[in-house]
Amino acid sequence: MATKIRLQRFGKKGKPFFHVVVADSRSPRDGKFIERLGSYNPNTNPATIEINFEKTLDWVNKGAQPTDTCRAILSYKGVLYKKHLEGGIKKGALTAEQADAKFAEWLNAKGEQIEGKKDTLVKTKGEVRTAALAAEAKKNADRGAAIALKNAPVAEEVVEEPVADEAAEETPAAETATEENKEEA
Repeated sequence: MATKIRLQRFGKKGKPFFHVVVADSRSPRDGKFIERLGSYNPNTNPATIEINFEKTLDWVNKGAQPTDTCRAILSYKGVLYKKHLEGGIKKGALTAEQADAKFAEWLNAKGEQIEGKKDTLVKTKGEVRTAALAAEAKKNADRGAAIALKNAPVAEEVVEEPVADEAAEETPAAETATEENKEEA
């Protein structure tokens, strides 16, 4: 029987949550499975992955083929690297102690990388929050200044009356002149 290590979807629409399972390759995605190996939650940052390392390594060594996404998850957790090192031990290229030392070194480097990402996320989140609070304080200060300006008593200003246009003054004079010309004629 051909077996696959794949994801089984759970969760509501837009909030997926997956179980990592070993299933017959002919069974449907969310259908019958042989064994549950762990879970994968992509909704968190970084994604939460819980895998039973020994069971998963046993299934990979038995020949279960992971899907593309599961291959990435198993690589991230080090299952595929451990299988690679065990292959080196079988061929005689490494001793068990050397393989364990390499795997422990890889785990430490991976743990530091994950912690660095978490620290960066926390730092970025703090900076964004500080910037948002500063922008809100500035906006409130501007709003307060606008309200104070609006509520301030208005000083009475002397309004000058507009000066009448000279053309308007000439028109009555021109009319008088034309009236005089008509009388003379």
